[in-house]
This record gives sequence, C-alpha cells and structure tokens, in this order.
Amino acid sequence: MKISILDDYFDTVRTLACFEKLKGHDVTVWNDHVQDTDALAERLKETEALALIRERTKIRRPLLERLPRLKLISQRSVFPHIDIDDCTRLGVVVSSSQHAGTPSYATAEFTWALVLAAMRQIPQQMASLKAGRWQLGVGHSVRGKTLGIYGWGRIGAVVAGYGRAFGMNVLIWAREASRERARAEGWDVAPSKEAFFAQCDIISLHMRLVEATRHIVKAADLARMKPGALLVNTSRAPLIEPGALVAALKAGRPGFAAVDVYEEEPMRDTSHPLLNMPNVVATPHLGYVTHEEYETQFTDIFDQIIAYGAGKPINVVNPQVLDAANRRR
Repeated sequence: MKISILDDYFDTVRTLACFEKLKGHDVTVWNDHVQDTDALAERLKETEALALIRERTKIRRPLLERLPRLKLISQRSVFPHIDIDDCTRLGVVVSSSQHAGTPSYATAEFTWALVLAAMRQIPQQMASLKAGRWQLGVGHSVRGKTLGIYGWGRIGAVVAGYGRAFGMNVLIWAREASRERARAEGWDVAPSKEAFFAQCDIISLHMRLVEATRHIVKAADLARMKPGALLVNTSRAPLIEPGALVAALKAGRPGFAAVDVYEEEPMRDTSHPLLNMPNVVATPHLGYVTHEEYETQFTDIFDQIIAYGAGKPINVVNPQVLDAANRRR
C-alpha cells in the first residue's frame, strides 16, 4: 500500500518503534506544512492511505476530488478538519480511534505546566533576566485557590487530579451527564455556568471541538471572571467566541491567559494580539508534542492502516462507505 504521512515537522515518526508496523509498505513522510490544494494534490496523487497528525492539514472537498486512489484516512482524535460527507461520497474510509481508552497525559502535563508558568510569570521573568533587569514582579501560588475544569473527560480528570495534588479546590462544569459523572466520582460541581466562571481563580478548558461546543465560551462568561483569574486553553481555540478572549483580557477580566491553540494553525502572525500581550503565555500547540504521545497516537494510526489493508477496517467514522462496498459485492 502507498502511504503518505503529512506534517511530521521534525521527522519524528520514522524514529518511533511503531513505524516498524509499516514495513513492506511504500511510505512517504512530508516534514513541511502545505495547505495549497494544487501542491497537496500533486504530492498525494498516488496515495492510497493518508496518515494525519491531528488537525494540522485540512482535508476538504477540492482536494479529495483530486485524489482518485485515496481509500483511507487514518488519524487519532476528532476530525473538524476533514469533510467526512465528501469522504463518504467518494468512497474514502476515515478511521479515528479518538483517544479510545486513554487520556493524552502529554496534554494534561502541558496544561499544568502552563498553569504554573502563567501564575509565576515564568516566561516574562526569564525575558527580564535575559534583558538584565532581574525580577519582573511578584507571582501567585496555586495552593488554596479554585481550579475550574470546564468539560469532564479523560484529560480534564487528570488535570483535576494535578490541581488536588497541589492543594487546590477543584470545581467542575460540563454538560449535564458529565456533571453527574463528576459528582458521582466525588468532585464538586458548580451550581451554574455563571457561578463557575465567577468563582474560579483558574479555568482550564477540556472539551472536544464539535458543533455543540463551538463558541461555547462567550464574552459574557469571560466578563464574569475575577480580575486576577487565569484562563487556560490547551483544547481548541474555537471553543471560545471569536475575539472574545482578546477583548476580555484588554478589559481586565480575566487578568491572564495561557493559550496553546489558535483559530488558524500554524499561526505565524507575529502581530497576533495574544503574542503581544504581557498578561498572556502563548505556546505553539505543544500539548501533545512528545515522543511518548506520538508513539501512542501512531500506534493507533498504523494499526488502523494495517487493519484496513487486511480487509477489516477498525474505528471507522463513516461506516456507510463499508456498507456501500458490501452492497456492490
């Protein structure tokens, strides 16, 4: 099978133990990022199985219609970057395990790193030291403060545990079923969304980006946060209403933010407001970027490719493709 892997910026995939799973296949790894349809169509014209690293490249109808040999897209996590309906129409199977069974510990760890970095102003203090100014100011401890987890899933639960280990009070808000699950697991749940945003000293977003969660955090929610509060987003930028976070930071509620995700990625606009605000710690979507997490993710991605090649596709997002193929037999 001819397999293409996109957006492997640092040529990491070939170093993974799981890469051996593709032995005997014709594998091409691309280390740059390209979104231009013509360029991608040329690169992928012979591709039968396409392996994606998260949502780095958008796979839309204009590209899909120019890839007649493509039969499988294999990835992990959610898929707002893929035109699933067009894949179905064109007979392309999409397989995605969506973190089945395991949280992304890498993302949870990085979320906590951002919490501490923002509260203690570590990047700003480092810049001050390098500029010869010694200490920049006085930071804040997290012990005794209230950590809000918005969205009760696998990653959110791990971050909540980190907060508890650091002596924080943890408060949960999520959809009703998730709130009930958190309550049953012994966690405190806010009485309302309004109270959640008003009471928390730190709020960390932990939701998948689907239509129901797109822009779920409104300007009015942010305006309820304390002037000294911190908002952390290592999930997806479109969970927040467009422009709302920058406006809220300028208004002083919340007072601080730590962000790892952006509306457009890769985000190379050095004039972006979030990169130029002294009360923001901004990183280039590093949450899942560790060797260990890549090993976990690509084990799933490659297993999906092998299963498809064996005629037994797994984790299929659009089973209608398989139904149509079976009817033709």
